[in-house]
Amino acid sequence: MRILHTSDWHLGRMLEGRSRIEEQVRFIDELCSIVEEEAVDLVLIAGDVFDTVNPPAIAEELFYDALNRLSVGGKRAIVAIAGNHDNPERLCASSPLAVRHGITLYGLPKEVLVPSSLVQPNQGRVVRVAAGQGWVELHIPSCPDPAIVAMLPYPSESRLNEVLSESLDEEILRQEYSKRVKELFSSLGQHFRPDAVNLGISHLFVRGGVESESERPIQLGSAPTVEVEAMPSGAQYVALGHLHRAQVVKGAPVPTRYSGSPLAYSFSETGQAKSVILVEGFPGQPVTTREIFLSAGYPLVKWQAKEGLAQVQHWIDEGKDLHAWIDLEVYVTNALHSQDIHSLRRQRERLINIRPVFPETEQIVAEGRSKLPIDELFRKFYQDRTNGAEPEQELVALFLSLIDPDKAGGNSEEDDAVELGYPDSKFQRQTVRDEEVETA
Repeated sequence: MRILHTSDWHLGRMLEGRSRIEEQVRFIDELCSIVEEEAVDLVLIAGDVFDTVNPPAIAEELFYDALNRLSVGGKRAIVAIAGNHDNPERLCASSPLAVRHGITLYGLPKEVLVPSSLVQPNQGRVVRVAAGQGWVELHIPSCPDPAIVAMLPYPSESRLNEVLSESLDEEILRQEYSKRVKELFSSLGQHFRPDAVNLGISHLFVRGGVESESERPIQLGSAPTVEVEAMPSGAQYVALGHLHRAQVVKGAPVPTRYSGSPLAYSFSETGQAKSVILVEGFPGQPVTTREIFLSAGYPLVKWQAKEGLAQVQHWIDEGKDLHAWIDLEVYVTNALHSQDIHSLRRQRERLINIRPVFPETEQIVAEGRSKLPIDELFRKFYQDRTNGAEPEQELVALFLSLIDPDKAGGNSEEDDAVELGYPDSKFQRQTVRDEEVETA
């Protein structure tokens, strides 16, 4: 049996307000080509199909089109589970229709599935011959052996509808969570058989995995992390989702991998190769795996122009990283004018971030930090950023009040926050401080 493992499509996701739908369409095209070329029998999609619980219509349309193309009218099996970004009910809304095409959509960890009733085996289509809570047995026309898939969608306490621990201690929470996941996998593993290809699929964070900035937290602290020992020991392969870097889970009792996301979704993933995993398995034998690299997404690159705007212009003129999303850091001695920024963006539409760096100003501030009063340092900082403009006295006073209300001789930190229209809370007062200093 040939299985393709993919995850974390995040359909509908944007990059700093820029649409990625074109790249996601190209990825689906590439994925469909791969499953045809590799004669894939079963596709496993390990969660985070969408980027939000309320995805845009174009993202849902792309997903359903992908399922239709991948299933080939029910000849190829597909199993897709919900990740922490997905709305479980919404993901599975089309299940009554999907199952007729050999597609299993599974949203909540305790959902009970039933066998197919409308299609009989040996009719050239995928059939769900047996099923229950968290598992299915699939007969695939292109394979002589059945596949048994143990499914554990994102298992948060709310989706499990369980309180795993009364304690708020992070270490105890982590231990109880990992213990519960192991119990669930152990229960699901009881359905594995020696005459079948036995697979596991889940969306969770296994301890020791390498994260990227584009993964919005699946946990607070380290509580909902899972130990490698929790993986189902009877599975021949476990397909995981959540981490966007493709990687092997080291120390797991069975072959366990994250396929990673098909596109780079943050500049922390610069230089990462994106891929899907091809798995080949026979009943009772170790599987073989092969990473198939993808080319659909535009790369994310960082430019650091230490020679200023002229260097950036030279890179643009020579066509450097022509089809990439660019994060630009440019060294300048004066503030960037809006016309400079607009000119760069007109010439290179995928220029996402433009951050000026003022090395001389930073040196001046560093050298004078211990010599000048704080209000003078602020005035100097303001003048450097505004081509010599003098800050209003009210702005200086506000800055000083944010640093130390006593030195400002005016309103308290709380009063300033209220005057600026922010409710009185420690978190929001800190936000005011950060925003005003950044604006200055």
